[in-house]
Amino acid sequence: MLTALVVDRDPADRSRIAGLLELTGWAVQEAADSRGALALARRQPLDLVVTDLPGSAGEGPALLRRLRLVGCRARLLVVTGEATAEDRGAALAAGALACLPKPVDADLLLDHLRRRAAAHPAAAPAGPNPAPWLPESPEDDVDAELRDRLKEIYVSALPDRLTAISAGARTGDTAAVAWASTTLAGTSAQLGYPEVAAVCRAIASDARRGLLAHDLVVELRAVAGA
Repeated sequence: MLTALVVDRDPADRSRIAGLLELTGWAVQEAADSRGALALARRQPLDLVVTDLPGSAGEGPALLRRLRLVGCRARLLVVTGEATAEDRGAALAAGALACLPKPVDADLLLDHLRRRAAAHPAAAPAGPNPAPWLPESPEDDVDAELRDRLKEIYVSALPDRLTAISAGARTGDTAAVAWASTTLAGTSAQLGYPEVAAVCRAIASDARRGLLAHDLVVELRAVAGA
């Protein structure tokens, strides 16, 4: 299984991207800052790093360079909400395949993984296609195929996601409920399930305040058709 690392100070943003990658078959690690990212990169091989441009000017590109210095040969992708053209240029110069805007669009993210990785062999480890679930031909209808494939994976993974939320609510594990609900909210919103996303956000908001709204968990199953 391919391994990705998602680096972002914002837990919700981090969970959204991690959830999307998990749905499409990646094993995902998460880090909130450069120190955590570098520690993970030293401990295990990574196939992909998706990072925000964090902190003060230059810190994001510096992280990309330091990842290479510790031996990380993963493909590098930057996502950012607010960055200057200079910031983006520095990230690309440091080895990023692309700089994508936040909130990250599912189709755009996965399309870049397929198209741009092949175009930068020096930055990529040898091995199989980094996104084997995606079509090989650039002429394919990427948007339609990605959307259909992601929805298929989403629907097949949904029962396990709902079970995780229900189990956390039943055992009183508010942290697990908040994480699972936030992740499901992000992927649901991206893939066109706004009612599921709305209920998940409400559950996650309550869980972060130490509350478990069992009626919302029941409502979630209803709107998800489970």
